[in-house]
Amino acid sequence: MASNVNPTVRRRRLGQELRRLRELKGMTAEEVAERLLVSQSKISRLENGRRSISQRDVRDLCGVYEVEDHRIVDSLMQMAKDSRQQGWWHAFGDIPYSVYIGLETDAASLRVYEPQVVPGLLQTRQYAEALITGALPESSPADIEKRVNVRARRQERIKDAETPLRLWAVIDESALRRVVGDKQLMIQQLEHLVEQSHLPHVTVQVLPFDMGAHPGISGHYAILEFPDAADSSVVYIEGVTSDLYLEKANDVQRYSVMYEHLRAQALNVEQTRQFIGEVIKDYTDLAQ
Repeated sequence: MASNVNPTVRRRRLGQELRRLRELKGMTAEEVAERLLVSQSKISRLENGRRSISQRDVRDLCGVYEVEDHRIVDSLMQMAKDSRQQGWWHAFGDIPYSVYIGLETDAASLRVYEPQVVPGLLQTRQYAEALITGALPESSPADIEKRVNVRARRQERIKDAETPLRLWAVIDESALRRVVGDKQLMIQQLEHLVEQSHLPHVTVQVLPFDMGAHPGISGHYAILEFPDAADSSVVYIEGVTSDLYLEKANDVQRYSVMYEHLRAQALNVEQTRQFIGEVIKDYTDLAQ
């Protein structure tokens, strides 16, 4: 279940408000940085929510922006305090995609396109372990177990009885055909995928090979939307050494249109279940 105080989301909201105050003052990030004797990159990171914001940072910025309403200052200071609390994922130690987990934890809906593997929120534990082991061959058993446990914890959003995550997954056929672990493991994973697709808040569509070229051909991406209108949607693109987060309205709109094309080209829900059933039969025949 999403936390009442999500530090990642709080940082985003606070950063957006600080950017709004700067723009109202008619100042550039460079001008603010010069006034505070800090780097321009620090101001940018504070505004995009990528780094922790201290109450001193808020106080100094409010001084530069000449914010005289003490209620506003106090509210921003409280947001800064909340943003420094730790989310549930911090208990697992250093996690490279912790920013994404923070956003996912508070999201109301998630639209994801996966060209290579079953989406993380729909993976069985065995599939996740085999996948992580293959993808990160130099990782220790302890690190693999940690990553699997984090993935299992993330999946609790799907099971949340009060505020379940609305998940829409478009999956390329290659994710079904790629044997992760062994064929028996794949049978169990695909059966789990069909089972999850029957949940009222989960939609799964498969994009078969014979659809040819399509808007998702460039790779995986996800679109996160939030219950609070003040929180802008985010496009997440996972990288090997760093991840990309797109929040500009034009970028989000472009990826959203691409996603609608993917949904239109993919098999519908019932066709998808039948298609997955055929792949399960193929694996069953080969396993005998």
